[in-house]
Amino acid sequence: MGFYGDLIIKSGCFSGWEEFGPERIITKSSGNVVYEIDNQPALSLYKKYLGEQSSELPASGLKFPLSIQPNKKEQSVIRTLLAINESENSLTFAGDVPEGYICKLMRTNLDNLIEHAGLAANAASPVSKDLSGLCLVVSCVGRRLVMGQLIEEELEEVQNKLGPNTLLAGFYSYGELAPFSDVLMCQLHNQTMTLTTIYE
Repeated sequence: MGFYGDLIIKSGCFSGWEEFGPERIITKSSGNVVYEIDNQPALSLYKKYLGEQSSELPASGLKFPLSIQPNKKEQSVIRTLLAINESENSLTFAGDVPEGYICKLMRTNLDNLIEHAGLAANAASPVSKDLSGLCLVVSCVGRRLVMGQLIEEELEEVQNKLGPNTLLAGFYSYGELAPFSDVLMCQLHNQTMTLTTIYE
């Protein structure tokens, strides 16, 4: 794909998930598999937090992703639970979870997810809505599973924010590659609404 002329290219990446519970440390992991958190078996600790919903793992884990960051100065990214291993007492996430990283559980509600889809659109919006453009929409499949039939509402929110002159096209993914709005370095995210807009 090639572009020429005067173009405005912007992006937005927001999630709508909130951290809760104590801050913990990933003490044993390999790639995207976590074996111990705070020197405790990862699956056992996870089940403790989920309570009754632990019987529905790994499906219920979509509602409780993990926030991870290398240190308090860096922004956190989200990792979605993909699978559990009862014999190893481990958790498998959709992306690497390095040892030594700080982690916290996350939760959300539907209003937050829709609101943050709008924030992603605001970040990717041009100065003037009179411009014609294209918006590539990449939403995490985890969001779709959590929101169910209400998933259309996050797309409506994006369209409303960007205006009728912006055409939406996109897909659901198992991970989103994008920079944070205020940091240029691209990272792997889960559970986000990620937009790239192109205007001429």
